[in-house]
Amino acid sequence: MCLGIPGLVVDLHADDPHRATAEVEGARREISIALFADGSQPPIERGEWVLIHVGFAMSRIDEHEARETLRSLRALGEVYEGEREEFAAAGEMDPLVQFGGPSSGRDGAGPP
Repeated sequence: MCLGIPGLVVDLHADDPHRATAEVEGARREISIALFADGSQPPIERGEWVLIHVGFAMSRIDEHEARETLRSLRALGEVYEGEREEFAAAGEMDPLVQFGGPSSGRDGAGPP
């Protein structure tokens, strides 16, 4: 499964027409807009929303779609946090920690 995150293009890099800065939930990151540089689509402009996957702007999306997608992603995060709290309350270990997920400090290679 692939996950695209909506980002608002806040800056275009004058020194590299294939790079831009996008803002996602208050965090700014550099992205590639090279997929829009072949002339088959209008170039990306500051103020447009794009769907970002692994650092690449994959497609344009409208503001409504961007905000709905961000709302859904936040809701998923809330469910995850709720499950982590339930694990802790039951004295069980969070599976991501147990098997090397991002909060474990391990490399994700599996159980010790």
